[in-house]
Amino acid sequence: MPYLTTEKKASIFAEFGGKATNTGSIEGQVALLTERITHISKHLQSNKHDHSSQRGLMMMVGQRKRLLGYMQKHNLMGYRALIEKLGLRK
Repeated sequence: MPYLTTEKKASIFAEFGGKATNTGSIEGQVALLTERITHISKHLQSNKHDHSSQRGLMMMVGQRKRLLGYMQKHNLMGYRALIEKLGLRK
């Protein structure tokens, strides 16, 4: 059973992107990446030698960092609200 079902994705986009169908919003994408990063981090705590998952995690962290950088430049108040809501440090 997948950990990230269609309903879970729709609820993430509804909460952060405004609507469940607004999958292109930066806020929704960052929230989805954060959910995936959290899941893979838990997986890697018990599977330390899973290097392909570790590489995928680093790629997701980089993607989230780039999206947050873009958002910080173009919508500072939204950026601050998003990192507060997601519990990210910065």
